Amino acid sequence: MAARIAITTRIKSSSSFLLGSRSMSSWWGNVNPAPKDPILGVTEAFLADPSPDKVNVGVGAYRDDNGKPVVLDCVREAERRVAGNLNMEYLPMGGSNKMVDETLKLAYGEDSDLIKDKRIAAIQALSGTGACRIFADFQKRFSPDSQIYIPAPTWSNHHNIWRDADVPQRTFHYYHPETKGLDFASLMDDVKNAPNGSFFLLHACAHNPTGVDPTVEQWKEISYQFKVKGHFAFFDMAYQGFASGDPERDAKSIRIFLEDGHLIGCSQSYAKNMGLYGQRVGCLSLVCEDEKQAVAVKSQLQQLARPMYSNPPVHGALIVSIILGDPDLKKLWLKEVKGMADRIIGMRTSLRENIEKLGSPLSWEHITNQIGMFCYSGMTPEQVDRLTKEFHIYMTRNGRISMAGVTSGNVEYLAKAIHEVTKAA
Repeated sequence: MAARIAITTRIKSSSSFLLGSRSMSSWWGNVNPAPKDPILGVTEAFLADPSPDKVNVGVGAYRDDNGKPVVLDCVREAERRVAGNLNMEYLPMGGSNKMVDETLKLAYGEDSDLIKDKRIAAIQALSGTGACRIFADFQKRFSPDSQIYIPAPTWSNHHNIWRDADVPQRTFHYYHPETKGLDFASLMDDVKNAPNGSFFLLHACAHNPTGVDPTVEQWKEISYQFKVKGHFAFFDMAYQGFASGDPERDAKSIRIFLEDGHLIGCSQSYAKNMGLYGQRVGCLSLVCEDEKQAVAVKSQLQQLARPMYSNPPVHGALIVSIILGDPDLKKLWLKEVKGMADRIIGMRTSLRENIEKLGSPLSWEHITNQIGMFCYSGMTPEQVDRLTKEFHIYMTRNGRISMAGVTSGNVEYLAKAIHEVTKAA
């Protein structure tokens, strides 16, 4: 009798275990594969293509005229100084104070009264993406009923960032498909029609993906209308210095808003302008009413960072601090970042000239009118598909060309392919 009870108990226990195992194995049974990232997927397809003629103009990272990744000489020297000389202890939640201080000077100006008066709350962030995400969470926590107005189009990850922070999104007009330039009239209408005190995401320079920026006079009009409506401007500045070759010129939009007395927010990144893509080093800053408010805001930004990643990485912050804190290295950096910008500007001219030489019936002046890493070509998804299928040229299907991938060795081939798929249009 006892043996039968023991056997029955073991069977019941075994059944419970198997039932539990089945339950555990189905915990993630409802998870489907995530859709491929439209930008990163381009590189995956390019790498899988065995063609010797293949060209990748989808990658959002700088390449030299041989199509190779670049490490700046100023970065090499900064790394030499870091190696074996500095420790790798945890940074505070807000990151490297020295890096943040130098970064604020780039955005707000060397002699900024806002910096002198300690009115800027700022923390080191995980590049521009991390800065945007921390701000989105800050917006949700302290302005929970607000929404964010995002330009159409914009960098695709902007939508992901504010979506995952649970901030409702609206779009505002920006790009005009027919002129391949700024739809300024519609943009201003949207600014005027948005509820008073709305949040707007603005690209400080080198708009991604269009390469279309407002003029100085247009920025002044935008700033004025923001003042009238009481809107908040959050600038994503991923390309300072990389757009025109002059960091001061590329910060002009922000300076205009500051001159008009706006309390702005700003995301900065050193991915493009220092080539520190993999170091994930950037900064988030918010202009406040006074020093007391800035202390409070910074403490809340740090509290948002703490459960997310605790504190930011140290290596990239050391590199930036050394470069910007040493007059000679900073001078070298300014020379190198201008060299990168000039190469891209030169490739714009070359691509346009090569297409026009082929007798294209279309206007291609937008290639040189636009600025920064990307050219919004105006090609349709079907035309892009033909480029990939027939010519092994890879880019995102919205027609965005990364000018960093255009070189003196492939520009003629690229121009011929673009002409071939667009000439019937």
